[in-house]
Amino acid sequence: MRVPYPRTPHLPWSPGASADDVRVGGLGGFVGREVVVTEKLDGENTTLYADGLHARSVDSAHHPSRAWLKALHGRVADRIPAGWRVCGENLYARHSIPYDTLDGYFYGFSVWDEHGRCLDWDATVRFLRGLGVPPVPVLWRGVFDERALRRLRVETGRQEGYVVRTADGFAREDFAGRLAKWVRPGHVTTGTHWMHTAVVPNGLGPAAALWAVRSGAAPDPAGLADHLGVPDHDPAAAAAVVPRLDALGRHGDARLAGVLAALLHRTPRARLAARTVGTLGVPLARRVADLVGLHTALHRPYPDAERRAGLVRMSFAADLGVLHAVAGAVAQEKDAREQVEWSALHAEESGLLGAAPLGPLRTGLREALERDGIRGAAADRCWAETREAYARGRVATVGEAVAATWRWRDGDFPRLVHLVGPSGSGKSAFAARLDSTVVSLDGLRAARGSRADQKANGEVLREGLDRLDTALAGGGTVVWDATSLNPHQRSLVHSVARRRDALITHAVLLTDEDELVRRNAGRAHPVPPDVLTDQLRRFVPPYPGQAHRTWYAGADGAVADRDGTLEADGEDV
Repeated sequence: MRVPYPRTPHLPWSPGASADDVRVGGLGGFVGREVVVTEKLDGENTTLYADGLHARSVDSAHHPSRAWLKALHGRVADRIPAGWRVCGENLYARHSIPYDTLDGYFYGFSVWDEHGRCLDWDATVRFLRGLGVPPVPVLWRGVFDERALRRLRVETGRQEGYVVRTADGFAREDFAGRLAKWVRPGHVTTGTHWMHTAVVPNGLGPAAALWAVRSGAAPDPAGLADHLGVPDHDPAAAAAVVPRLDALGRHGDARLAGVLAALLHRTPRARLAARTVGTLGVPLARRVADLVGLHTALHRPYPDAERRAGLVRMSFAADLGVLHAVAGAVAQEKDAREQVEWSALHAEESGLLGAAPLGPLRTGLREALERDGIRGAAADRCWAETREAYARGRVATVGEAVAATWRWRDGDFPRLVHLVGPSGSGKSAFAARLDSTVVSLDGLRAARGSRADQKANGEVLREGLDRLDTALAGGGTVVWDATSLNPHQRSLVHSVARRRDALITHAVLLTDEDELVRRNAGRAHPVPPDVLTDQLRRFVPPYPGQAHRTWYAGADGAVADRDGTLEADGEDV
C-alpha cells in the first residue's frame, strides 16, 4: 500500500509559513522529551518501498530528476522489508538552494515499519547506513528546549530551515505532535517551478564515493583513495572483491570496509587506521585496518586441528566473510588462493561466515545476566571469558556460558586500563579523566631525574611492573601509561594483570601522523623527531580479543568504538 508523506506542521516561530500551511497545535508532544533537530533540505519529498517509489503524490509521474533515484532504488530495494517505507529528500535537481558537496542525491529522514510506526532516530540512522543512504545532517540534539531552538542560527542563503522530531519513535497518528519545521522566509526564490525548467544537477562531494559503495554501486578507486588521502591503492583488487562481497550479501559499512581494505591493502595497518580515522570515523577506520592486517594470515597454511579456534578469534576483530573476500581478491599466487578457499570451507562448516556469528550467544548471555542484575564490567568480563571458551570449544550455548562464568559475576576483580599509542596521541590526558591509580613510565623516569633518559629503561620497566602488581593487588582500577607499541611490550604488562585476575582493557588512541608531529612540537617534553618516526614504524596496535575489552579513541581522546562489551549498542561480533 502506498502512503503519502504527511504535511509537516510549522513551529510557532517559523517565518516561512504561508496562509494555507499547517501550524503545530502545541508543543506538548516535545516537552520533556529528547529531540533531534535536522537540516531541512531543499529537494523533492520521496518515499521508497521494496516494490517501488513515489514523490509526495503517490501517483507521481516520471521526471528526469528521478532517474538517479530509481537506479539507487534498484540497488537497495531488496533490503527494504515488505510493508516498510523509507522517506527522504531527492536532491538530484537544483531547486532554490544550490548544493555542491552532497554525500548523495538522496538523504533519508525517516523510516516507517509495517505497522506504520516511525523508527526512533538512532535506529533510523542505522537502517539508512545499511542501505547506503546518508541521513539528513543533525544540527542539534538534546532535551526539548524552546529557547535553545529559537536561538538556532540558520544560514538562510544556503539552508532552507530545520525539522524538530522526537528522538524516540512514534505512530503515524502522532505525527503532528512529534515533528515540526522551521522554514526561512520566502524559501521559494525562483519564478518558474523547477519541474518546468531544464534539470540542473546539484554537485556531489568526495564522501559521495563512500556512500555509493555502501549502497551497492561499483567503487570509484581513485576517488576513494583521494578522499582518504592514501595514494597507494590497488584498483584491480577493489574490483575483484566486489562480486565476492555481493555474493555474501554484504552491504552498508561491511561492503565499504571490504572494498577499502582490498583497495588499500598495501598500506601498513597502523598508518591506515590513523590516517583514515578523521574521514571514516573510528569504528570503520579500525575495521578496515584490521581487515588489512589480518587478511594475509589466510594466505598461509594453518594446522586444521587449530583452525576453528583461530577463525573464531579472528571473528572478534573482523567479519570473516569480508575477510575471506578480501584475502581472495588480493591473493596473487595459486597456493594463497587455495589456502583462502580451504579456510572459507572451515569457516562455513563452523558457522562463522555470517555477519555476526557470535551474535545470538552474546545477546542470550546479556539477557541472562541482566535478569540477575549483572551489568558493566562484570558482564563484560563474563562475555570475554565466554568468547575465549567458545573459541576453545568449551561452551556452545547460553546456558553453558552462564554456568561457566559464575566466578566473575560479582565483579570482585581489579581492572587494568592499558593505554596504547605513540608519543603525543593523548594517553596521559586520557588517563587523567579516569578515576584510577596511574603507573606512568615517563613519571618514573622523571622521578629519577629526566623523562627523556632512556638509559635505565630496564630498571624503570621493572619498577613500573612492581608498582602495577601492588596496585592491582589493592583492587580498583589501575592505568598503565606507556606507549606499549608492540605485542611483546604489552605481554609483560598482561602477565602481571593475569596473575591478579584483572579485567584487561586496551585503550588504543588513533591519531594521524601529521597531528602527532604538530602536538610533539608544542609539548613541554617533546620526543626527538626521529624517535617519533621510529615509534610510528614500530607501532602494532592490538587486535580485538587480545584483551578482555578494547576501547578505541580518535584525536579528541573520546572513546568512539568498543570491542568486548555486552552493552546492547556495542559493536563487537
